[in-house]
Amino acid sequence: MITVSIVTYKTDVKELTKCLQSLKSPLVLKIYIVDNSNEKYIQDFCLNYANVEYISSENVGYGTGHNQVLRKVLSSSSIYHLVLNSDVYFDPKVLEQLVEYMNENLDVAQVQPNIIYPDGKMQYTCRLLPTPVNLIFRRFLPKKMISRMDDRYLLKFNDHRQAIDIPYHQGSFMFFRTDCFNKVGLFDERFFMYLEDIDITRRMHKYYRTMFWPEVTIVHAHRAASYKNRKMLKIHIQNAIKYFNKWGWIFDCERKLWNRNLLKELHYK
Repeated sequence: MITVSIVTYKTDVKELTKCLQSLKSPLVLKIYIVDNSNEKYIQDFCLNYANVEYISSENVGYGTGHNQVLRKVLSSSSIYHLVLNSDVYFDPKVLEQLVEYMNENLDVAQVQPNIIYPDGKMQYTCRLLPTPVNLIFRRFLPKKMISRMDDRYLLKFNDHRQAIDIPYHQGSFMFFRTDCFNKVGLFDERFFMYLEDIDITRRMHKYYRTMFWPEVTIVHAHRAASYKNRKMLKIHIQNAIKYFNKWGWIFDCERKLWNRNLLKELHYK
């Protein structure tokens, strides 16, 4: 019923082991590990799992890596597909609850649960569609100037206790209805890393509901690499430019409409 894809790059096998323990559910048909670092130790590690298929790959990027799997699963018996980061872990029963939710809500193409850090603090992973200020310029502005703007963009004012249809889900855990890719398409391979999650969610959101559903919780040991590494920061900015070139820097009618409707629904003042 569920297929899973994980893209790795010189990933620690301890991290990968913890992640795979979360997938010990009878609902999981197959797990694909796309290794963008083409490391033998990861290939050897995968041999320990009967339902894991190792895919050796050049460093083609995050979305492109997952697309290698999606092209396979679209012709399989997969009903749901989970795009998963290796630094995520959760109780395997979460998958059963997500399947039950999706089975009961046939107009939902994509769902994201409540996501927390290992210390229990909330990660604000469901957000407004970003403006250039949200994604690029906020990094270079004084914190006091951007705190209110960030609270609005990250929906921090919301208590996150209600299910809500949100057009941007973060890419660490994206639970899709597989056949929706036939209508919407796969990840946009112009994005090497970062922004492909916003792009795919808003494309799904155009035709289906893309829900934040807080009844289940997962843990994401988020490293925020682009805040700590200049190379990753450069990649983030480059892909942000590609994103706004595609969707619009100032004039983005969907962004304006969907953000306004969402803020209204959440009673933002």
